Amino acid sequence: MAAAARDVIDRVKEFFAMAKSRRAVFVCCDGLGRDWVRPETTPVLDALRRDSLWCTDHRGVFPSVTRVSAASIATGCQPARHGLHGNRMGLFEDGRIVVRDVGAPDFRDHMRRATGRTLHVPALAERLAADGGFVAFSNVSPGAAYFLDPDNFGHVHHRSGSWAPGGKALEAMPVTHDAAGDWEMTRRFCADVLSGAAPAAAFLWLCDPDHTTHDVPLGSPAHMEALAGAERCVAEVRRTVEQRRRDGEEILLLVGSDHGHETIGDSVSIEDWLSAHGLAEAVAAGDVAVAGQGTSALLYATDRGRSGLLDVLADMRREAWADDVVTGEDLAARGFAAVGGVVAAVNMARDGEANPYGVPGRRWVASEGKRVPIGSGQHGGWGPDETRPFLAVNDGRTTGARAEASSLADIAPTIAHFLGLPLAGFDGAPLRR
Repeated sequence: MAAAARDVIDRVKEFFAMAKSRRAVFVCCDGLGRDWVRPETTPVLDALRRDSLWCTDHRGVFPSVTRVSAASIATGCQPARHGLHGNRMGLFEDGRIVVRDVGAPDFRDHMRRATGRTLHVPALAERLAADGGFVAFSNVSPGAAYFLDPDNFGHVHHRSGSWAPGGKALEAMPVTHDAAGDWEMTRRFCADVLSGAAPAAAFLWLCDPDHTTHDVPLGSPAHMEALAGAERCVAEVRRTVEQRRRDGEEILLLVGSDHGHETIGDSVSIEDWLSAHGLAEAVAAGDVAVAGQGTSALLYATDRGRSGLLDVLADMRREAWADDVVTGEDLAARGFAAVGGVVAAVNMARDGEANPYGVPGRRWVASEGKRVPIGSGQHGGWGPDETRPFLAVNDGRTTGARAEASSLADIAPTIAHFLGLPLAGFDGAPLRR
């Protein structure tokens, strides 16, 4: 073999050996919109922004809810590809549409029975099963946590139950669903995952500020306290990562969010509206159904109910609470496929009025048979604030701003590229300056 050829082979072997010794860490501050990252509100994140590759046009997915966002981050694909519809999702069961809460611990069982599968594409945990492994610590809903690794290829730790590869049950993570639980989870993550023999990819998903913001006004003291709690966790992860880097490890740290929040101005029951417009029997029979997503809703129909639903959409578009009602290609343009019974999506209306703390914009929300905390934060549609998450990509060297558009679907391929994995099958692409 010629010396030049041997040199090329040696360089390739060296690259793959280095890639397999690397690890990636992703921290999600649930519900922390990009506009809140500024020196006076989030000094820790603002410092990280200056020290990292900062994505200035980072975008969420539709619906802009945690469970769908988790699936897009884990798979590197838009909802049209991975197949998880929303925080609530309609399933065909016994010839009718049943809307179920994706956040429930047993939702995956219902999904498998109804569709024969969970997600339609592999998550990072599956891609890494034989290449370093995957672990996630999550303090959000069980469903959002479990869809980071829906088919049990890695380790997932959650307060409702944890598992090892193959679905082996582990002790539930002993944390509370609040800021104190986020901090305890972060301490365990840094001690058990980052400071020891770690997997190739490790995710830490905080419940705040989202958990708090759903019950308090944006910009309020309670909201500011929730931001500070999330920052405390980010600071601890960064401190641990920097220490490991000083010890010679090569770690890619990504810190971001899944969506932002907007203020609830009023609510409406879309199911009641459909019933009042001639579809009461179809709604009662499960031939037409509504899966509310906060500031949006997905409208489902069986073949029997489809024409009746389509007939009322023009009237729905004229309602004060409906910003837009989209079907077909317009729905696909939002990264969402009209499959699995989905006929249309409603984005709820918005006005520019500010809340008591000066934060502009109020939204209608789709009520789901429970109390709606008017004046608090909500998300789910394609409003301007809820669809602007943040993302900082920190390798310890690269800084600056990335002006090109990026999305949640770019996170998994960025991690895969750093780890030297194949990039086939992603909707997104690795993020570079």
